[in-house]
Amino acid sequence: MDFATFEKFTRNTNSEEGVIARFYDRAVKTDELTADGLPKFKLKCFCEIRIKDNSSEIFNQPADSEKIRRFPLEYERYKQNKKQAEEGTPLEHFAFLDVAEIAGLKLRGIFTVEALADLNDERAENLQLNKERDLARKFVERAKGNLSLAEWQNKEQQYLQKIKTLESKIEALQQNNTRSGNNEKYIRNMQRRG
Repeated sequence: MDFATFEKFTRNTNSEEGVIARFYDRAVKTDELTADGLPKFKLKCFCEIRIKDNSSEIFNQPADSEKIRRFPLEYERYKQNKKQAEEGTPLEHFAFLDVAEIAGLKLRGIFTVEALADLNDERAENLQLNKERDLARKFVERAKGNLSLAEWQNKEQQYLQKIKTLESKIEALQQNNTRSGNNEKYIRNMQRRG
């Protein structure tokens, strides 16, 4: 099927019934270069559109307002995924879930280990996720005692700053000591001459 035919099919008012859409971020090369001459990339929201039961026809395009209007549920799922990913541990980093379980959780709007751990008993029972929820709760509880990477980086920056300050003080003392030594030599030389 060519793109024009695909566009006609997807513009049909009933096409959403036969179309699957997914919003996702893709790294796109910019015209800018880094200091070492390599290209810079930025994330851009794309929309992948597939016709149901047709695995060979996949169209990826930058997301625009028309695609967001046509696929509001999929776009909301994309935004929820981004929001939770910023606020917690992605499910992909949780060793107790396989790819199929992760896909099922994401369909239910659960994108992080913390969101899984926060499921109440009734919802966990309805989704048949009691075991996974309990493992997630243990994971989150154990992680509370660990410093996050950001905290470690912050501490490292504080230590590096303290080292720089101390090195500056040592250098100033050495220069002062050198000047004092020179002054004492000058005074002794003057006393000998006098």
